[in-house]
Amino acid sequence: MSTPQQQERWGVVGGGLLGMTLAYRLAQRGADVTLYEAAAQVGGLASAWSLGDVVWDRYYHVIVPSDAYLRALLAELGLEKKLEWVETRTGFYTDGQLYSMSNTLEFLRFPSLSLMDKIRLGATILYASRLKNGKRLESVPVTDWLTRWSGRHTVEKIWVPLLRAKLGENYKDTSAAFIWAIIARMYAARRTGLKKETFGYVPGGYARILERFLEVLRQQTVDIRLRHVAKRIAPAPDGHVCVEFTNGHQETFAQVVLTMAAPIAARLCPALSDDERARLEGIRYQGIICASLLLKRPLGNFYVTNITDSWVPFTAVIEMTSLVAPRHFAGNALVYLPKYVIPDDPILALSDHDIEQRFVEALRRMYPHFHPRDVLCCRVSRERYVLAIATLNYSDRLPPMTTSIRGVHIVNSAHIVNGTLNANETIQLAEKAAVRLPASTGRPVGAVQR
Repeated sequence: MSTPQQQERWGVVGGGLLGMTLAYRLAQRGADVTLYEAAAQVGGLASAWSLGDVVWDRYYHVIVPSDAYLRALLAELGLEKKLEWVETRTGFYTDGQLYSMSNTLEFLRFPSLSLMDKIRLGATILYASRLKNGKRLESVPVTDWLTRWSGRHTVEKIWVPLLRAKLGENYKDTSAAFIWAIIARMYAARRTGLKKETFGYVPGGYARILERFLEVLRQQTVDIRLRHVAKRIAPAPDGHVCVEFTNGHQETFAQVVLTMAAPIAARLCPALSDDERARLEGIRYQGIICASLLLKRPLGNFYVTNITDSWVPFTAVIEMTSLVAPRHFAGNALVYLPKYVIPDDPILALSDHDIEQRFVEALRRMYPHFHPRDVLCCRVSRERYVLAIATLNYSDRLPPMTTSIRGVHIVNSAHIVNGTLNANETIQLAEKAAVRLPASTGRPVGAVQR
């Protein structure tokens, strides 16, 4: 181990799972690491909050059996053996009706598609699940690829409404690699094709995971600074990197890693080249509004209910209590209602009360047994930059992680190429980035590249 005088100082700006994992690996290889987070707690999109007396994740998360990177990290944290695995069900809301799509028989009974439509849809999912790499799909528009495999009627009836719910009109510029990545991950959660779907969770949710992760980071002597909003990153006269914060604090480091969304990183680094700035600002994002509702009783007992009807103001219904035992929610039901939006969508400016009213009224129409009095607590979370859209030839236009500014690196979820935004992909990105970052402090350590 290096002595303190020999340690190279690293600053990691952004305390989500990506930044935490990077800080962990850098500290393991001997660096002196300071981790900065703008919020009052670490975790980013994985952070937890309270709904009355219930503490759980701010956004919905699941673990699938194939999440090797996440499970390996949980093992290091001593939590992998705590995972609880549950077989869940899937719902589908279309033409004003709720259907179960949880097994092959229910799929075959689904009335909105003909038998040939269903055969082609099943073949699409099976083929996508067997593709090992989505790179060659980056040049193919998603609707063209889906039409070729599923047929025009299925695309118009099923795929386009689902794509529009997730991506808005950006779906028209999205590559087939996007849907391939989603199918591949969800198929991995099913033990036998369309039959059984298995998801996992750690009791206590990400609040427990993050609490343990913080303990391990501190054991590695990572200095954690909360409520530090970055203002400017620029070269220092001595060849180091100066990081300025809105609270007036500033610090210099030999190396700095920024993990925030690409447009924010571009704004913080005025010394970037024109090409780097154009690449960062050219990444298209979807934001999210997500209402968390604590209810007296369940809605439909499906983990996810996909929605194709355009009048519904949210993307899907996520019933966390179909996965997580109700005892974790004081015997109540926890439901997430996400809506994906462009970063400047006017709905982001609506009050929590207005969003709650819209969403609760839609639930009343969807579920005849639901009554607004069933809502015990509702909180609304917003993020402008969540999902980097896999536009055509996406990876060819990504900026490199190491910038033209000496000692400055930008690593964010936009670098998840041909994948989906989830905890496993985020940790995988961190593991691979940690190996690629300068190793002047010694040999990179961490998870073996898979």
